[in-house]
Amino acid sequence: MKKLTKNQTIIYLIVLVIMWGANWPLTKLALAYAPPILFAGMRTLIGGAILVIFALPKYESLRFKENWYIYVISSLFNIILYYGLQTVGLNYMPAGLFSAIVFLQPVLLGLFSWIWLGEAMYGLKIIGLILGSIGVFTLSATGFNGNESSVLGVILALGTALFWSFGVVYMKKTNERVNATWAIALQLLIGGVILTGAGSVSENWTDVVWNAPFISYLLIIAIFVIAIGWLIYFTLVGSGEVSKVGSYTFLIPVVSIVTSTLFLHENITINILVGLLLIVISILLVNYKPKINSEKSNVRRAS
Repeated sequence: MKKLTKNQTIIYLIVLVIMWGANWPLTKLALAYAPPILFAGMRTLIGGAILVIFALPKYESLRFKENWYIYVISSLFNIILYYGLQTVGLNYMPAGLFSAIVFLQPVLLGLFSWIWLGEAMYGLKIIGLILGSIGVFTLSATGFNGNESSVLGVILALGTALFWSFGVVYMKKTNERVNATWAIALQLLIGGVILTGAGSVSENWTDVVWNAPFISYLLIIAIFVIAIGWLIYFTLVGSGEVSKVGSYTFLIPVVSIVTSTLFLHENITINILVGLLLIVISILLVNYKPKINSEKSNVRRAS
């Protein structure tokens, strides 16, 4: 995959953090008009169909017979389990809190990319990932009320983070064998069909309220969060270190909590400020490259 310039990376990260941060309260609003599994299926199906249209000029790079299992496995982790658990879980917890727990994902991503992708792991990165996780827990601390619903919500959020991490590492490991646009389009399409089918069996289409607000939420999420968002995310992952890209996604729950406060009137507390500070420090530490590593790399190149 083509390397991004520094300016392109910054722009992509800003756009991604804003879009995926706004996704959580938008999804919470949309769920007032549709059952969770059906909504998860519809938004991914539409997003996948949009990307397929853009991928068609590169049809020869699809190689479906050769790579079908990559598309299916990616779809299972990144779409079916990720969006399925996420959409159901949002019914049990506030959107900002749920997203904060899900974004323990960068910590898992840092660990998995070290184990399976051979990415560097050094002291400052470990400290940064730990601080990031503490920051996320600080953000979400006030939401744990000890009742059954919140416990179920936490379990679903942690499952969402775990399966997403597996999916991202798998995509990175196989990105040289598949075209990126086709890989994202097909996993969305496959996942969308399966989720929509599951929703059709377990839920009722008559419960969907086809009004202007719902259609607006559905299209905004499908186009910007799903189609464009996933394309940007895997472009970033394919262009750089997975753990470093993942560290910036710690900022997404901050955007989510701020937008949830503005539009859903969810409470904002001092925990948010403390959590944000820890997350910013975490990102700086994870993305700091120790001089000793740089010097060793230069020596290897020279030899």
